Amino acid sequence: MRQTIVHIPPEFAGIPVFGCGWLLIAWACLSIAFFTWLIRRHGWNANTRGHLPVLALMALAIIGLKYIEEKDSLGYVVGLPIRSYGVMVLLGVLSGVWLATHRARRMGVDPDKILSLATRMFFFGFLGARLFYVIEFWDDQFAHNNLRQTLIAIINFTEGGLVVYGSLIGALLAAWLYLRRQKLPILAISDLIAPSLLLGLAFGRIGCLLNGCCFGSICDTPLAITFPRTSSSVRGAAESPPFQFQLQSGQLHGVRVAADSTGNPVIKHIDPQSPAAAQDLKVGNRLTSINGQSVTSLHDAYGQFYQLGTDVSLETKGGKRAAWSLAEFPQRTRPVHPTQIYSSIHAGLLCLFLVAYYPFRKRDGEVIALCLTIYPVSRFLLEIIRADEKLTQNLTISQLISVMLLGIIIAVWTYVLRQPRKTVLPPA
Repeated sequence: MRQTIVHIPPEFAGIPVFGCGWLLIAWACLSIAFFTWLIRRHGWNANTRGHLPVLALMALAIIGLKYIEEKDSLGYVVGLPIRSYGVMVLLGVLSGVWLATHRARRMGVDPDKILSLATRMFFFGFLGARLFYVIEFWDDQFAHNNLRQTLIAIINFTEGGLVVYGSLIGALLAAWLYLRRQKLPILAISDLIAPSLLLGLAFGRIGCLLNGCCFGSICDTPLAITFPRTSSSVRGAAESPPFQFQLQSGQLHGVRVAADSTGNPVIKHIDPQSPAAAQDLKVGNRLTSINGQSVTSLHDAYGQFYQLGTDVSLETKGGKRAAWSLAEFPQRTRPVHPTQIYSSIHAGLLCLFLVAYYPFRKRDGEVIALCLTIYPVSRFLLEIIRADEKLTQNLTISQLISVMLLGIIIAVWTYVLRQPRKTVLPPA
């Protein structure tokens, strides 16, 4: 796990790098050069003008980077942190665009059209991914009393916080609107770019591993991995996401606390190898106090476990008490499923499968339909061993979306299979 790769200095030659500084100047020059090339190649048409909003929004984002520069423990600005998560997402985007344009050229499709499509899909896919994450974790990470803090937290995506399904919905919506406006064959182009979506996801999941998000549940398999207590950052002793989760849920102390159907904190699991197993505790016991502090909700229990050291004292409904001590406070998490690696391998294999199936398709739309059929099933299964997502009616939000998407895909397959047995683009 390595969240931060390097820090870009806040100034160079006395001029700010971010905000209204060097980076904005460089972006302006690049945008002018790009537009000059577009006008010479295509003229001042709707396709050329369509890049203006994206370039303008990117300029605004560059100005906003000024507000997420990082400070050290003494309060001095050390620069903009380059997060491994953001780097891997960028590599995923670039690799996906390269694959799509390469295959488009071989299929006789104008690569410039694919590049324009990719620009829109990236932007709206990013917005959708971030919007889904903000909605899902609003109470935990974004509900600040100060509006400025809330906005900074929302735009600070380089530390993680993108939901794949949000990205998929936003990207597909942008693709549909662009292809329809350009009067391009929607199903044929969708088949062409489908493998690129999975290739980008494969890189992005490695970013999740380096960032410590999207982590799995505790396991004892040979493939299990552990995460350090703190992240690699100048901000100091902030716990890594998996360590923080295991600490506040009691797993580092030998138990797992969750909410029952009424919202009360109860013991969901007891580690048989921990000192907690020797106590008079049973799965299903409702907790009433932790270290002498009353708890009436899962939020209360998380807060008390987060403050614990090596000594634990619990009281359950009915007056039963249990107390134990750890030999030492752990500095790494307990072993967990490497769900990020599972996801990356799965996305890579699915990408290869779609590329291999592409020459054998009988109708346009079969490749994207296969993608939207296989991914929700595997994602639903993967969510079973993930530990970071919230539950809704005993299912995670991603599992609910997977079920909904599988319902929608039935209609998609019905439409695709009614199409003539022919393809717009060459078979290979």
